Order: sequence, then structure tokens, then C-alpha cells
Amino acid sequence: MAQPTLNYLSCPDSGAGHRLAYWQWGDADAAHVVVCVHGLSRQGRDFDVLAQALVERAGGAIRVICPDMAGRGQSEWLTDPQGYQLPTYAADTLALLAHLKPQTLDWVGTSMGGLIGMAVCGQPGLPLPVPVRRLVLNDVGPAIQWEAIVRIGTYLGRSVQFESLQQAADAMWAVSTTFGPHTPAQWLELSRHMVKPVAGTPGAAGAVTLHYDPAIAVPFGAMTQESAMQGEAMLWHLYDGIQAQTLLLRGAESDLLSVDTARQMAGRGPKSRLVEFAGVGHAPTLVAADQVQAVTAFLLD
Repeated sequence: MAQPTLNYLSCPDSGAGHRLAYWQWGDADAAHVVVCVHGLSRQGRDFDVLAQALVERAGGAIRVICPDMAGRGQSEWLTDPQGYQLPTYAADTLALLAHLKPQTLDWVGTSMGGLIGMAVCGQPGLPLPVPVRRLVLNDVGPAIQWEAIVRIGTYLGRSVQFESLQQAADAMWAVSTTFGPHTPAQWLELSRHMVKPVAGTPGAAGAVTLHYDPAIAVPFGAMTQESAMQGEAMLWHLYDGIQAQTLLLRGAESDLLSVDTARQMAGRGPKSRLVEFAGVGHAPTLVAADQVQAVTAFLLD
């Protein structure tokens, strides 16, 4: 199986700055760039299957860029936990896009990655190299169900250690069954990049822990139902400002993106085209063939 290249970019923040990691698939000189941005506790290798499908469908004439957002994967952790919020993530992706210099630009965002996409696409005055042409919002919208936030908060940020990759995969599946059906091999591959070896632990050969900075949970945990509702108005304003052609993916059993919100998104702003996946909640992993087909066809046909 083809493998991506790992690259780094220095980004400013309120402290000494941090190093952003990103995975690159396809032709490093291709003018057409697709940026794929992961969910809250995930990382860029979530998009391996989709990235390979895009490269194949485009005949190699494409760059697929999958960043590890700050505090995740191979990216550095922030010194100030309050930086783990939308403004930092949007600023980092703007720096990344300025570095990549695309001539054609598309965006795929899962959950948090979709919110970042709305921030980038919904503000026409931002210094983008080119406007985003096509935007995929994967199971996320301006209105987020409070019950889903509470559910995510029950496991986000816990410092846990596992004896093996398989044990970690089993534990992650216990809180991720809403992702929908996966074969054991598919889930193990998705889990492989969600952990890292435990350093400096005597006798813990094979022991792993989660890849992300537990402090990403600090601003998330400070959220209240009232502050979430206040943020909703801002997100709708951003959504209504989107000019890109937009595809909205929804797990038919999603507890984060409601049917009502999805319908509103289809009727205002960019008037998203809605595709739902049966038997899936929050969020589709873009591994199943029908999910991959929906995205690749939208971006490349």
C-alpha cells in the first residue's frame, strides 16, 4: 500500500509557536489540492482510504493534504490549552494553505474539521491563495446537539494506557460504535494511528497511549449549553457566507447533526446537497465504499 510523506510547518501562537504536521498524498507539485481535516480527538491518517481513492481517481494529478491539528498526531502540543479552539485551528490552516499555494482548492472536514472549514470558507476576506471550490462537511453543521457534546465529554482527555494496539482498538471501539460497521481489519488500521508508544515505562514493551494532548479537553470541558447556543449564531453566519459548492454528509443515526439542522443547511447559505448513510451515527469514517464514492464523485466528477 502506498504511504504518505510527513511534512512540518511552523505556526505562530500566543507562546513560542508550534510545529504543525501534515501528511501528503499524490503529486507534490499538483495544482489541485484537497485538504482533509479530522475530528476533535482524531488525526490526519483517518483519511488514508479516501486520500488513496482520490489520487487513483485523479490519475495521480492531485495533492491530498491531511494535517494533524495542533495537539494531535505528529503535531506539537500547545503550551496554552486555551489555544485548542477554532481560531487557532483556522489560523494554522491558513498558514498551511499559504505554504501549499494551490491553484484549485477543495476541503473535506469531519466534525471539528468541518467547523474549521466553515470558518475558512465563510469569511470572504480571509487571505486564501484561491477560494475553496468544493466543500465537504462530514456530519457537522452550525447547530450541534448538546447531548452529543455531553457524550464526547465523557471520554475526551482521559490519560489512559493500553498493553497493546489491539487492546487500545477494542477500548476505542467501545466509545466509537456510532462510526458504523467496520471489519476488524479496518478498525485496527484506523486505530493504529490513534496511539503512540509509552515512553520511559520499564517493562511496558508494546504499551501504548492515545496520540493527543489530554489538554484538548480543557476548552471543550468549559463549554456550557448557553455558550454553545451563543456560538451557534456565529456558525450560522459563517455557513451563510460560504460560496463553495457544498456536500453535507450525515450518518442517518447521528446524535450530533440533527435532521432538522441538515434540512436547514440544504435550504440556506450554499444550500448543501445532503447524502445520508444508513446504519451510521457520528461520524462516517469515509472508509466504506459508498462513503468514499460520494466524496470522490463530488470532488472530481
